[in-house]
Amino acid sequence: MSSFTPLTGFPAPGLRASRRFITSRNKDGKGVFVVDDTGDHHRVLAGGRTPVDMNDDKDMKYARDNAEPGIHIPNGSVVRLVDFAPGIESPPHRAMFLLSLDSGESKVMLPGDVSVNRCCMHTWKNLDEERPSRMVFILLDVATYKVNGEVVKEDLGEMASDYVVRDKH
Repeated sequence: MSSFTPLTGFPAPGLRASRRFITSRNKDGKGVFVVDDTGDHHRVLAGGRTPVDMNDDKDMKYARDNAEPGIHIPNGSVVRLVDFAPGIESPPHRAMFLLSLDSGESKVMLPGDVSVNRCCMHTWKNLDEERPSRMVFILLDVATYKVNGEVVKEDLGEMASDYVVRDKH
């Protein structure tokens, strides 16, 4: 992890290790568990395309072959769990997916709240000075997006070195 990171070891002290269950179907077409582990914030799930192609476990093979996905996958999806240490704020960044905004607006989010970020620069801050927090990120690729005629580009700021950048296909 880089030195700026708000991330702690996973899980953060005070949070239980999450378990990851991934299902598939057996030869009889019945649902079975194919993964039962703890994963980590980089490896909950990643898919190389949408819609997800589960034929011959192509999605599982993609996830195995791309164990460290970029912040997002062009035409794909990424699901992450991220633990924030108490009182720590992320650097400003914009990702082509998902709360303080660069306009100065902010919202306090409580457990169970949901944010859908549509290409806005933002930061996250854990307001609790004693306990860590956990967030789930579901990152979907988007079509080229323009504001005032200018293409909005991914901007990870200080976090760029932590993620593989993948060109759109």
